[in-house]
Amino acid sequence: MFTYYELDNAPEQSKPLMEQSQKGFGMLPNLHKILAEAPATYEAYNTTFSLFMNNTTLSPVEQQVVFMTSNFENNCHYCVPGHTWMMKAGKMPEQVIEALREGTVIPDTKLQALHDFAKALLDQRGHIGDDKLQQFLDAGYTKRQALEVLTGLASKLISNFTNALTHTEVDAPMKAFAWTHPSQR
Repeated sequence: MFTYYELDNAPEQSKPLMEQSQKGFGMLPNLHKILAEAPATYEAYNTTFSLFMNNTTLSPVEQQVVFMTSNFENNCHYCVPGHTWMMKAGKMPEQVIEALREGTVIPDTKLQALHDFAKALLDQRGHIGDDKLQQFLDAGYTKRQALEVLTGLASKLISNFTNALTHTEVDAPMKAFAWTHPSQR
């Protein structure tokens, strides 16, 4: 139902965003081809994604824990393979990748605390209470990082919901990491 735009037929406002995506990923992901339909949404996604990846104090693996927690909880058939690909390319721990894909305990207590915090934010729509926040802080994270997690989740709201709405086809490089939510197997 949705169009997979290329540079030659995309709305003018989306073309610079597509060029930026092409440069950043070395390809034009299908999600980005679909987002080109709505330049404001595409820009919001690119901006929040970039800010989270480049301007937060969370490490690359911590960033991926936030992303993958959202991907799993929102049952994103497109983003789980995409971020699995990113995590493997970044040589992140296989046990962490597997736990995030399967919804099992992460074998690192600090990363598990981050996962629990992000999941609570999603489940409770932000209304997690002081005890959950304190558990996050007690695990070694900061109040700044609590707010930074929201930037990652904002990015994922756009991508996870876009993929659910549009049934985005998984890109060729990510197909090897195809995923179905454990509850649907």
